Amino acid sequence: MYRGMHMASQYKGVPDGASAIIPRLYCRDVEAEIEFCCDVLGAVEGVRRPGPNGRAQHAMLLFGPAMLMVEAENPEVPTRPPNPDGSSPVVIYLYVEDVDATVERALKCGGRLVVPVETHFWGDRIGWVQDPAGHMWTIATRVEQTIEDQRRERWSSILSEGASRTNS
Repeated sequence: MYRGMHMASQYKGVPDGASAIIPRLYCRDVEAEIEFCCDVLGAVEGVRRPGPNGRAQHAMLLFGPAMLMVEAENPEVPTRPPNPDGSSPVVIYLYVEDVDATVERALKCGGRLVVPVETHFWGDRIGWVQDPAGHMWTIATRVEQTIEDQRRERWSSILSEGASRTNS
């Protein structure tokens, strides 16, 4: 905590305008990740802070009302950028207006297609992309409004079809 600052009850625990949960992506090249997120995924840069070397150390990106922090590697904390092979326990699910156009832009800007774009039983059209920094994104557009009963019925049908193919 900054010297002289104390937790005071006159401040809100979650600041106005802030997301209650904000993912933080650690990167080897923060500036490249900012560029990818803004140019490809439609993020708006809210804040950028330089590190000791003058390059971006931290950024706050806005995806509509949602926030995402992008951070440079920091030897003082046990977080690291993803492995180049894309293996990560974290995948960011991002809604956009046009998944096909967004995935196409991602590929043109150095992203790698992991799962092709297709429409799924719950009503989202999604594709998986690994960005140049190694972070995994599920990019989605809602193409059909469904209710839970429809989703449950469709999922049961998918499971039944899979079981009948396995037993054949």
